[in-house]
Amino acid sequence: MTVRSSKSYSCSRTGKITGFTLIEIMIVVVIIGILGALILPNVVGRDDQARATAVQTDLQGLGNALELYKLDNFQYPSTDQGLAALISRPGGFPEPKNYNPGGYLRKKKEPVDPWKNPYVYVQGGSDYELYSLGADGTEGGEGINADVFYEDL
Repeated sequence: MTVRSSKSYSCSRTGKITGFTLIEIMIVVVIIGILGALILPNVVGRDDQARATAVQTDLQGLGNALELYKLDNFQYPSTDQGLAALISRPGGFPEPKNYNPGGYLRKKKEPVDPWKNPYVYVQGGSDYELYSLGADGTEGGEGINADVFYEDL
């Protein structure tokens, strides 16, 4: 009859059961600690940089959606219609002539920036302004609080 154990041990040629020594385990722990000390500072603190990159990507996507809207309807949505016009058919003036029944954005909710502030959309004549107010949610600012404009991308 053969007895099997769920524990796995290796046997040397002498028949003794061997395993990891305390020194080997300590060396592995020190190596993991050194790697953590080298990698962690490069990863931690990059959340602001990631948010800034996400804003740029969002603005490019919204700009593309606005261009598709204009191709279908011959003009951009008004400031009053706002970015909600990219999600569902807007009411009011100007009435969209060939509105895409599925809308122009995949997500069916008004877009917000990574800091949970709504993007600012202002339509003026034949052009528009599209931007994020940055981390502070107010106009102006520097660094992470600076406004990010679609036209600057």
